[in-house]
Amino acid sequence: MYFETNDLAVGYRGRALISGINLSVERGRILTLIGPNGAGKSTILKTITRHLEQIAGVVAIDNSNIFTWSNKQLAKRLSVMLTERVDPELMTCRQVVAMGRYPYTNYFGRLTPEDEAVVDEALGLVRATELGDCPFSDISDGQRQRILLARAICQQPEIIVLDEPTSYLDIRHKIELLDILRKMAVEKQVAVVMSLHELDLAAKVSDQIICVKGDRIALSGTPEEVFQDQRINALYELENGFFNALLGSVELARPKGGPQYFLLAGAGRGIPLYRELQKQGTAFSTGILFQNDVDYQVAKALAGEIIDVPAFSLIDDGIIAQAKAAIDRTKVLVDAGTPIGAQNACYRQLLDYAAEQKIERLSGEELLKRLRQA
Repeated sequence: MYFETNDLAVGYRGRALISGINLSVERGRILTLIGPNGAGKSTILKTITRHLEQIAGVVAIDNSNIFTWSNKQLAKRLSVMLTERVDPELMTCRQVVAMGRYPYTNYFGRLTPEDEAVVDEALGLVRATELGDCPFSDISDGQRQRILLARAICQQPEIIVLDEPTSYLDIRHKIELLDILRKMAVEKQVAVVMSLHELDLAAKVSDQIICVKGDRIALSGTPEEVFQDQRINALYELENGFFNALLGSVELARPKGGPQYFLLAGAGRGIPLYRELQKQGTAFSTGILFQNDVDYQVAKALAGEIIDVPAFSLIDDGIIAQAKAAIDRTKVLVDAGTPIGAQNACYRQLLDYAAEQKIERLSGEELLKRLRQA
């Protein structure tokens, strides 16, 4: 394994906060640390970059313990982008990026034409060429993140370590930054180790996930192994909300009380109605949903009752009877506007049933209007 830790213990003032840390990543791969605030992700990253002294254990690159290396040796193999604010006075963005060349410069710190070309390439990779002559102190926090990433890239590292690199970035620049890291990993065979708070992005960009909680590594594995509803809910101790691993979304707390509306939904038509009802604190039931329907993924977090069937199965008379009973209990049927086809032809039965029973019927638009006027 190219980069690894062996029984690493990290902490402060000789006291271990997290022990038994065994991480490993090959060149060309991305390893991401996730976990609650204060779990110790930054402490781990600061230790593996030698910003903190390890309490115990080894950090190795290519089977060599980095704690025996000089600073210059380490800087030629590993670059760092941490969360601490950097405020170099009277320096342009280009000058900040050029600081990444210090392991390669001579005693006087002069850049060669080859160094200047590397600086240009790094600015171009983070799409910040136009910022080169701007004072670093005058640019936005998001632009600073891109310049600091360019500085790390400028070292031409074999490993790059980043602590919450998407902080302060809008969604466009988050995606661009992670795309840059993915391309670096693949095209330049760089090993990337970072922490992220955006779980949806971590699942998409990472090859391996490390879950940090308490005094240990709680879980590690591929995104498919780690990003499961119950595992993430347990990692973050979610009590008033729910993380959906399939959608990469977080839903807020389920409304309390008995359902006041039955939503005839599916094909994504129910989701905006479910979330508006949640905002209003209004409990609801919904159906008949196939378990592979996108509405089902949100309904299982927010609905008080779901009438559902397995994917691709037939909706039998027993399920239809359950839906009718749920409609009777709420006395209001909301037609979310789901297209009716062969698979859900029974929806017409439910609409006719509501009419026969003189149960109030609303469209999705009418429900939203009622809720927002309340």
